This record gives sequence, C-alpha cells and structure tokens, in this order.
Amino acid sequence: MLEVHPPNEPVHGWRDFFIHLATITIGLLIALSLEGCVEFWQHRHLVHEAEASMQIEIEANARGLKGALEDVRKEQEFLANDIAVMKKVIANPKVPNHEDMRVDFRLRTFADVSWKTAQSTGALSYMPYERAQEYSNIYSAQSDIRDAEHQAVRDTVLSIAPFLNSKKGDPNPGGEEAVKIVDRLQVLQGQLIFLESMIQGLDGEYKKFLAAHPG
Repeated sequence: MLEVHPPNEPVHGWRDFFIHLATITIGLLIALSLEGCVEFWQHRHLVHEAEASMQIEIEANARGLKGALEDVRKEQEFLANDIAVMKKVIANPKVPNHEDMRVDFRLRTFADVSWKTAQSTGALSYMPYERAQEYSNIYSAQSDIRDAEHQAVRDTVLSIAPFLNSKKGDPNPGGEEAVKIVDRLQVLQGQLIFLESMIQGLDGEYKKFLAAHPG
C-alpha cells in the first residue's frame, strides 16, 4: 500500500506548496511504476511457468495419440466381426454359433493438470489472446474425445455386454433380440467412426502447435 505523508516543515507560500506537491507527485509516480514493474514480471513468470508445463503435457499427450487411434481401429475391426456373426445368427437362428464376439473398448486419458492449473492461477488471462486460444482448442478437443468415449461406453457397450460374453456353442439370442444387438453394434460403429475423426483432428492440432512451438 502506498502512503502519502505531509511535509515535515511548515509551508511558506505558494512556491513551497508547489515544490512539496511536485515532490509528492514524482514520488507517487515512481512508486506506482515500480509496483507495476513488479506485477509485470510476476505475471510474466506465471505465464512462462504455465506455458512450459503445458508444453510438456501436450508433447506427452501427442506421443500417446497414435496408440489411441490404433485402439479405435482395432475396436472397429472387432465390431465388424461381431455384426457379421450376428447377421449369420439372424439368417440361421437354429445353427449354433461357433464364433466368439467381443468389444475391446479401451478408454484413453489425456493429461490436463497443467491446463487446469493455468486456469486456476489466472495465467491464461495474461497471455496474448491468440496463444490462449491455441491451448483452449487443444484441451477442448481432448475433453470432447474423452466425453465421446464415455458416451459410447454408456450408450452401447454396456447395453450389449451380456451378449458379447457368449462363447462358441452357446444358445443364440432370439430373432428380435439379435436384430436389436446388430442395431446397437451399428450405432457403436458410427460412434467409433466419429471418434476416429476427432482423434485425427486432435492430431492435426498437436502437429500445428508443436511445429509453431518446438520444445
């Protein structure tokens, strides 16, 4: 807090008054400038730490993205096989099923601790708008992918899980139930196609960011 003290000696005339006023004004300006410089460097340091931390986090997430894309494509292969099996069951309901069915759904996580820290400390507010928007785009895309994965699990995988545990030779599900299973599997197929496109979009965001900001 800045404090202003009255002059120690009595003021004699307007000349002394203006000298004292000028002295106080100059002192206040210097103090405010110093305070502003301190805050500037504090904010600069806060932004530097936040960006360095997010850089490391984004690089690590980018390295794991290839595995996420491979997982989704494997899941799509399993689903294509499951749909083919169920269509055979629908066509020949009395013929025992001799093929396994499975959905191997792996949920990938993306680190976002540095992003949340930057938000809570206010570091983003001291960044240029364009830079803050870059980070926002990346972490929003990560969040959207995570939400899409959980949505797929909730809406489809859990509802058909009992039938996907069936083994070779187990009784076939009834005709109507088999049709419902195929419908649900096809919904999951569409969700995985959308998820794959989201992952590819995030990969583009990563590459663009890392090319502009090499570590």
